[in-house]
Amino acid sequence: MNHTRRGLLTASLSAFLGSLLAIVAPAQNTGRRRPDGSQDASNDENKPATFPPNASKTMLEERQKNIRKEVQKLYGLASELKNEVEKTDATTVLSLAMVRKAEEIEHLAKQIRDHAKG
Repeated sequence: MNHTRRGLLTASLSAFLGSLLAIVAPAQNTGRRRPDGSQDASNDENKPATFPPNASKTMLEERQKNIRKEVQKLYGLASELKNEVEKTDATTVLSLAMVRKAEEIEHLAKQIRDHAKG
């Protein structure tokens, strides 16, 4: 039973870190298709990225700063949780603090994902 909790927590931590990398790492797409089947020109590497007409550059830079701060916080929390899990003896029950930290990590990861989507 203790091993399954530890495994679940480890798997959750791995999933959070994986989602973190998916958010932070640049997309490696060769191109997206539109619903009508035509190629989406927004992924053309030679063409600069287009932003919504009402979005100012400073607003976009501010959003990027906030996302970076949140990702840094997420990384710190995930590292702390990893250290706590490694220090915990396999025969003991995981503490409520660890579960709460995992929930906080999950909440922050979802928040970052929502901010990254725009």
